[in-house]
Amino acid sequence: MFDALTDRLSSVFDRLSGKGVLSEKDVTEVMREIRVALLEADVALPVVRDFIAKATEAATGEAVIRSVRPADQVVKITYDGLVEMLGGDQEPEGLNLSLNPPTIIMMAGLQGSGKTTTAGKLALRLAKERKKVLLASLDTRRPAAMEQLAALAQQAGVESLPIVVGQAAPDIAKRAMSSARLQGYDVLILDTAGRTTLDEAMMSEAAEIARIARPHETLLVADALTGQDAVRTAKAFHERLPLTGLVLTRADGDGRGGAALSMRAVTGLPIKFLGVSEKIDGLDAFDAHRVAGRILGQGDVVALVEKAAQDLDAAKAEAMAKRLAKGQFDLDMMAEQLQQMKRMGGMEGIMGMLPGVQKMKKQIAESGITDKTVDRQAAIISSMTKAERRKPDILQASRKRRIAAGAGVEVAEINRLLKQHRQMADAFKMMSKGGGRGFAQVAQMLGGGGGAGGMDRLKALGGGKMPMPSQQEIEDMAAKLQQAGGPKLPGLGGGLPPGFNPFKK
Repeated sequence: MFDALTDRLSSVFDRLSGKGVLSEKDVTEVMREIRVALLEADVALPVVRDFIAKATEAATGEAVIRSVRPADQVVKITYDGLVEMLGGDQEPEGLNLSLNPPTIIMMAGLQGSGKTTTAGKLALRLAKERKKVLLASLDTRRPAAMEQLAALAQQAGVESLPIVVGQAAPDIAKRAMSSARLQGYDVLILDTAGRTTLDEAMMSEAAEIARIARPHETLLVADALTGQDAVRTAKAFHERLPLTGLVLTRADGDGRGGAALSMRAVTGLPIKFLGVSEKIDGLDAFDAHRVAGRILGQGDVVALVEKAAQDLDAAKAEAMAKRLAKGQFDLDMMAEQLQQMKRMGGMEGIMGMLPGVQKMKKQIAESGITDKTVDRQAAIISSMTKAERRKPDILQASRKRRIAAGAGVEVAEINRLLKQHRQMADAFKMMSKGGGRGFAQVAQMLGGGGGAGGMDRLKALGGGKMPMPSQQEIEDMAAKLQQAGGPKLPGLGGGLPPGFNPFKK
């Protein structure tokens, strides 16, 4: 998300970085380019005008004139403006869960926006918070809509309201509320019907359900790929329903991000979640500071640690930490790291969360390492026998040809994988000579000590709300993380010796 805008703004600020003093003409040119970048990202014109007016006033003030590094100060002003545009300086707005359960959450939106899938994702998120969740489909028009929600409920490990054929949506809502109260559910999620376009029948039904259910949360689900149409849809729904928040789906496919940048400013409603994949766990809490940081190429290290904490198996992490501390690193362990990378969003997902990666795009592209490469590497390892994975040294020419045929790759690709494995194994042996302190704390940082612990420690080191850091600040932060016993997992870039390059063929 925001890829095009990030590239454009990065190039603007790169040109500023060499200037010791900024003239009024420099500021005017920069603001003109930022204005064009925002408009090309499909941000609403009134929002762009307001942003540029405030940023220009701040950029021509005394703070910038007296700044030792005026270019960095302009970046900070842009960052602050983006944060305000995306939702202001308050903490991310979570769900309003009632003290007297069940909390009723109503999902609204157009057909095809992803309401049903989002209802399932939200149920899984709440179930992980130890909430007892009931899903109820009120969509009596779309074929198999109720069956789809029941299947998603099964994936999420929650219950769904039994289907009664021929029952009207308001009656289903009453039955769902009664079941939720009688059976002691903490949360009831109502998935309403949609249409391909706004019409009076849909709005009237949604308003009637809202009157009956009196939901604590009414979330509008909008497709980020529709750009300003999503903003207009939000305004139309807000006029008829007491909306409390927004969920933007397909955010990972939206390279411009105009809907996200316009939604809050135009509707006044908070964006609560972003749908980032088709997987049942592909729902991220929205944080204005972290999104603004990603737009400016700062990355989102906190989200990276959260993902690692969420996806990492604590027992496996601890077992691997002990083996790594002894300098052991076989191909089974490498395969586990490749799987971990995929669970965290693949190469592209991880790189998008790392600071300064925008400036490395060319090198990453030239390295040829992509998600497809990672998939092929996993296929190569799975084509080996257990003995070969434990002792790669026994892989002679005939074995390599057999493995290449099984994985559908050339022998040269197997040789590259083995070389990469040797580099990583050597690196871990070198690290183990120092006592393996970093490895011993991997499980505690990301698994055994609870996910929040690792995130809180990272925030304490400055990984949360901050303007875009300089390269020196990034290096200083990395050093602090290592001193604190931060994560040193392969693929996350921490703790490897100087000169080690995982992208090198």
